[in-house]
Amino acid sequence: MTPMAQVEEVSSKVDLLGMDREKMAAYFIEIGEKPFRATQIMKWIHQFGVSEFDEMTNLSKALREKLKRLAHVRTPKVIAEQYSDDGTIKWLLEMDNHNAVETVFIPEKNRGTLCISSQVGCALACRFCSTGQQGFNRNLENWEIIAQMWVANKALGCKPKEERRISNVVFMGMGEPLLNVMHTFPVARILMDDFAYGLSKRRVTISTAGVVPAIDKIKAEVDVSLAISLHAPNNALRDELVPINKKYPLEKLIPSLYQYVEGGHSKKHVTIEYVMLDHVNDRVEHAHELVALLGDLACKVNLIPFNPFPNTDYQRSSNNAIHRFRGILEAGGLNVTIRKTRGEDIDAACGQLAGKVSDRTKRTLHRVEFN
Repeated sequence: MTPMAQVEEVSSKVDLLGMDREKMAAYFIEIGEKPFRATQIMKWIHQFGVSEFDEMTNLSKALREKLKRLAHVRTPKVIAEQYSDDGTIKWLLEMDNHNAVETVFIPEKNRGTLCISSQVGCALACRFCSTGQQGFNRNLENWEIIAQMWVANKALGCKPKEERRISNVVFMGMGEPLLNVMHTFPVARILMDDFAYGLSKRRVTISTAGVVPAIDKIKAEVDVSLAISLHAPNNALRDELVPINKKYPLEKLIPSLYQYVEGGHSKKHVTIEYVMLDHVNDRVEHAHELVALLGDLACKVNLIPFNPFPNTDYQRSSNNAIHRFRGILEAGGLNVTIRKTRGEDIDAACGQLAGKVSDRTKRTLHRVEFN
């Protein structure tokens, strides 16, 4: 078979990796099979890390042959795997001939967090983020997003839910997940499906720079945890650091956060992410502004020491400045944590993910503007 024929054969097959259970059940009905096959296939793929139909031993030989003709479980090529001195692992995954994304696993005492990407690059151009400076190529598809969990879970050793190493997943890698809800939301459902990874909704977090219309859809469609990349307490500074603020300013964003927590579980809250930039957003007046801005919103503020990357104009706030900032927030009644930097020695820390992006935005020539 010629290479071109092989490509055509693969492209004609239905991909099962990125299907949630509802869609997969509908597919099996479409090909004349019982819908319960969806639960069998999902368990093989996601719980046992199996991608070859011949290894799915509780399927009949006839069904296995049928699936080999019609479908596949497509997985990405692992280009690189890096290990940090602190135990953090970073994978570089090839998604097509021109683009690759990064995925990071962060082990802690009582949890293991996987940080997954939703886009190749990012269209938002946040000034303090390495990913934002790489430009943007495209949204990742369902299979490309869930494949990051599949690769990490398999690499770490697939285990029963009570023993699993990946206990939390955050859409906090490359890209803005709420500019890709068509693919992000179905993947969130796979992560929470008991026949896949069985994570609770509080252990799946979508992090956004503030795409307000999509925030309003989260509770209705997937009801996962929400993190907001805020990084500034006023519109003038946030316009500079997070350009999408020009389209969805704080007077639109903050009410959407109150709506998100309204009527929810008593422990439902929003995580406010705030990168600490030396003499940019870490002053005493900024802390007081942040207290006033958040008011009585049910939230937790996560202060993140800035992680430098090549050619950045910013520096990390001093420890004194970070702790002073925290003190003011706590005095104002806010729940505050300081994120411990992990994986910095392999460029896997927050804001450092770069991957390989065939930039369609020509960001090195001009900046993306949101008006």
